[in-house]
Amino acid sequence: MTTQTIRFYHRGAVREVRGVPVTRTVLQHLREDLHCTGTKEGCAEGDCGACTVVLGDLDGHGGLQLKAVNACIQFLPTLDGRALFTVEDLRAADSTLHPVQQAMVDCHGSQCGFCTPGFVMSMWALYENQPAAAGLPTRDEINAALSGNLCRCTGYRPIVEAAQKMFDYAQYERVPFDRAAIAEALQALRRRETFEYTAPDVRGEAFGTHTFYAPATLDAFAALRASHPDARVLAGSTDVGLWVTKQFRDLGDVLYIGNVSELKQIERDAQTLTIGAAVSLESAYAALAADYPELAELWTRFASLPIRNAGTLGGNVANGSPIGDSMPALLALGAEVVLRHGGKSRTLPLDAFYLGYQKTALAAGEFVAAVRIPRPAPDLRFRTYKVAKRYDQDISAVCAAFALRITDGVIAGARIAFGGMAATPKRATHAEVALTGAAWDDAAMQRAAEALGADYQPLTDMRATGAYRMKVARNLLQRFHLETRDTAPLSHFDVNAFAFETGVAGGEAGADTVAEEPSP
Repeated sequence: MTTQTIRFYHRGAVREVRGVPVTRTVLQHLREDLHCTGTKEGCAEGDCGACTVVLGDLDGHGGLQLKAVNACIQFLPTLDGRALFTVEDLRAADSTLHPVQQAMVDCHGSQCGFCTPGFVMSMWALYENQPAAAGLPTRDEINAALSGNLCRCTGYRPIVEAAQKMFDYAQYERVPFDRAAIAEALQALRRRETFEYTAPDVRGEAFGTHTFYAPATLDAFAALRASHPDARVLAGSTDVGLWVTKQFRDLGDVLYIGNVSELKQIERDAQTLTIGAAVSLESAYAALAADYPELAELWTRFASLPIRNAGTLGGNVANGSPIGDSMPALLALGAEVVLRHGGKSRTLPLDAFYLGYQKTALAAGEFVAAVRIPRPAPDLRFRTYKVAKRYDQDISAVCAAFALRITDGVIAGARIAFGGMAATPKRATHAEVALTGAAWDDAAMQRAAEALGADYQPLTDMRATGAYRMKVARNLLQRFHLETRDTAPLSHFDVNAFAFETGVAGGEAGADTVAEEPSP
């Protein structure tokens, strides 16, 4: 069997790997093959952060970019052409602790030790990505960096203090880390043609082989997708990885989107923001929030930073999960998806893309190439709300998005969408009709809230009952009205105070107080 080898930079050298299954995870390779056991296995689904490592990749300008990711759901072939850093890399030759490690010791943030390496790697990524000229990271930036590390053996305070203190040591003149040399090594590893890695099935050679394709250009990707319509398209592994680690599914051949530079582009013109299918969720939300700052909270509450670093907006859309947090906002904003098959492309409104539970309008051999979002209109009032049992990194019970265009005091257009209320992310068309042409007053809001009963018949599951979801949906509509009404609109803080004092929207109106779900 002829195949290319997986080549990546690790521990100061280029490693080459062959013969391991296509779906062998980075964590399995670290612990079982390389015996780098500092990286731990906890949940095996990208939630707990015990397996956090840092990947290095070229940033498009010849420099090195570093991102914390979950090793437990990243497949080993995706390392090809990249650098891998683990907690073993932090120790100096003379055994001096890195400032990140020393701060954890000095602040008593080291916990029982099992999850500590994952915390340390998240902190190391923050440390290395923080330019000295930018000053110290804020508490919010520290919280975001640690959002994917869930263990709390010693409490969170000493860990946050360590993340602050690690910048105080004299070594912060900079611990030697030669980014230029690593970038040069990655330039040498960079493939200009499609990477093809073939290996036996995870069950053994008797079950055949599978191939991992990683094209370098959009045309090559489109051609492979057309000729291999049954291959599994892979982006960030944040959902597909769980199919392997939790459901033990056989993925067959895999078509990886992560090396296609054309699909990593973000473009703007006067009318449209276009986000390529391989743009990470973190970069995609940064672009969206630049146009729509109302998305800032949803951005930080969408899973965790390691998940957002790995996952893509295109993958989140194509996945079609009924609780995917991106889709309600995109539906409310009137987004479109650009679909491609071979050399042909077509554009479809996002609300026509979802046909049923995890069923989309994608034809065989077709793929999502980009998501297009209209630029902000001056008369738009827009909000999103996420309701979950936990503030950080939790699956939504209800995710809501509201967008009204109001001209001369009259609602000229309404788009309302919810996740968690139906088998797909879905617009509330009856509620939209109840609002269109009316003044944005309490009476219109009440009519629309009542109309939600015709739009959704939400299910009861482990996250929430159907009745609870409907109550939350109506209360979020009321919250949106309180924040965007013409007369005396309330701030986020004032809305919470209003709910507490009146009992009218209760806790369910506070999108930061109730129920949520893991990111795809």
